[in-house]
Amino acid sequence: MADKAPSGRAQGYSQAGPHALGGSPGVSVGPGAPVTHLLYLHGFRSSPLSTKAQLVGRWLAEHRPEVHFWCPQLPPSPREAMDLVFAGIADWPRESMAAVGSSLGGFYAGVVAEKLGCRAVVLNPGVDPARDLARYIGEQTTWQNPEERFFFRPEYVDELRAMTPPVLTRPERYAAVIAKGDELLDWREMTARHAGATTLLLEGSDHAISDFPQHLPFVLRFLQWIP
Repeated sequence: MADKAPSGRAQGYSQAGPHALGGSPGVSVGPGAPVTHLLYLHGFRSSPLSTKAQLVGRWLAEHRPEVHFWCPQLPPSPREAMDLVFAGIADWPRESMAAVGSSLGGFYAGVVAEKLGCRAVVLNPGVDPARDLARYIGEQTTWQNPEERFFFRPEYVDELRAMTPPVLTRPERYAAVIAKGDELLDWREMTARHAGATTLLLEGSDHAISDFPQHLPFVLRFLQWIP
């Protein structure tokens, strides 16, 4: 479960860029007021240089520069990753913040939403990462810089299992982009996990949602940034 992106490393960013082109079918927007604080959580073996994270950051910099956007580099340990996240958003307003996450980051976004009661947008989200990532125990490389290595430890699987919400409460707080063409995760399992959420089910695409620019408006509508 990972996001592929250009080479490099970043701790977070916000830079201007072109408006995303394309669109998605009309859907009902998410609850609450427009989001003022956005957390983006990248996937396994990924970074803030994820293509999707950068696209969201560029759109915000150009069209909603007043929005506080944070895309942290997450450590391999799920417990440490969540400690970092919750410390960083401790003062954020729950009613006007949201978490967006891809793959493992989508799982993390659900953890955040369940704990804080905020909104979440999940992109091909991990449903049972403790199960799915157990086969990746050992030395790994990052997508953005193959020379950079880290060790995914057996105890990280236990950390994932311990933080997995039994169910997702108030599914109206969630939006999901799920690709039937995902080569790593089962779209049926993702859809069942997020039953009741505002869902964009893609007939094709892939795990990385390589055509994400076409579907960005779906995310923006849910967060009430565009009509």
